[in-house]
Amino acid sequence: MRQSLAATLFAALAAAPLTLTLATAPLALTLTTSEAAAQTKIKIMVGGIDKQIYLPAKLAEQLGYYKEQGLDVELYNTTSGQAAATALLAREVAGVVGFYDHTIDLQSKGKFITDVVQFGIAPGETILVKVDEAEKFSKPENWKGQALGVTGLGSATDFLTRYLASRAGLKNQDYTLVPVGAGDTFLAAIQQGKIVSGMTTEPTVQRALARNAAKVAIDLRTPETTRAALGGDYPAACLYMDRAYMEANKETAQKMVNALVKTLKWMHSHSAEEIADKMPKDFYAGEKALYVKGLADGKAQYSPDGLMQPGAPESVLRVLQAFSPSVKGKTIDLSKTFTTEFVAKANATN
Repeated sequence: MRQSLAATLFAALAAAPLTLTLATAPLALTLTTSEAAAQTKIKIMVGGIDKQIYLPAKLAEQLGYYKEQGLDVELYNTTSGQAAATALLAREVAGVVGFYDHTIDLQSKGKFITDVVQFGIAPGETILVKVDEAEKFSKPENWKGQALGVTGLGSATDFLTRYLASRAGLKNQDYTLVPVGAGDTFLAAIQQGKIVSGMTTEPTVQRALARNAAKVAIDLRTPETTRAALGGDYPAACLYMDRAYMEANKETAQKMVNALVKTLKWMHSHSAEEIADKMPKDFYAGEKALYVKGLADGKAQYSPDGLMQPGAPESVLRVLQAFSPSVKGKTIDLSKTFTTEFVAKANATN
C-alpha cells in the first residue's frame, strides 16, 4: 500500500510543471522550468547601439520580439563596426550588427562571415562639412591635403570616404583619415577644426545641423542619393555571423532573423515619432525632436523585408575594389557573404 501511494505521488509530481522561486527582498521572481529552458542566450555586438542605422537591433528588444522567439539576447555596444567585427572573430559574441561590406573585406583576408538579415538598403550616412568651409570642401576633389573624419579606421565610414575620394581622382595618400567616433566627439572635432569634413550618421547629423556647425555635402540616407553618389546600391546595416557558427546554430539564427524581420515590418507601418517613442530616452541625447527628424529623413534606408537587393553585393564589391589593396585583385565568393535562407522563412511566417 505504502509503495503504491509513493508511486502515485511521484507520478503526479512528474506530470506537474516544476516552479522555481528565487526570492530576494523585496522582489520575488518565479519561473517555471519550461519557461527557463525556452530562453536561448545569445550575445550580439552593435557598432554603435544608439546610431539610427542600427536601430532595428535595439527596437526588436524594446518590442519584445526576441523574447517572443524564446531568445535571451544581450546587446553589447562598441564604437565602430570594425571593433565589433574584431569581437566576432575573437568568438566573444555570436553575431554583429554592422555593415555588409565587412563580409567582403574579411573574406579577402581569409575570414568568412555571413550576413543573415539586411537592415539597410542604403548606408544612412552623410558627409558633413564645416559650415564656414562648406563651399570649398563639399566636393571630394578638393579634399587633397585635408583631414577627414571617420568613425574608426577600417570602418564602413573609412571605406565609403576612401571610395568617394578615389572616384574624384584622389589616392589614399592624398588625405588623412581621422577617427573621431560619433556624437559629441564628432561634433567637437568639426567645431574645433580638427577635420574639415567627416562621415557620420543620425542622430549626430541633426545635432550638427541644429548647431549650425556643419552642412550636408553628400547624402547617403536614401537608395536614390546613394546611387547618385556611389554609382550603385550599397546595402549597409545588417546582422552578420561567423559562417561556421551560423551553420552549427541554424535554429538560433532563424529565431534572430524572425524577430528582426518582424521589427522591420513594424517600422514600415509606424511613423518616425512612434518608432522614437519605443526607444530608450537616453538615445535622444536630450533632443527628441532632432531624433525624430533624423528618423523621418532617413526612414527610406530601412529594408521592408530584410532581403538583399539583387545586384547589390556586386555593387559593394566594385566599390571596395576601387581603393582597397586587400580586396583589389582577389576572388570573392559573394554567395558566402550573405544568405537569404533565414529571411525567406521569416517572411513566409510574418
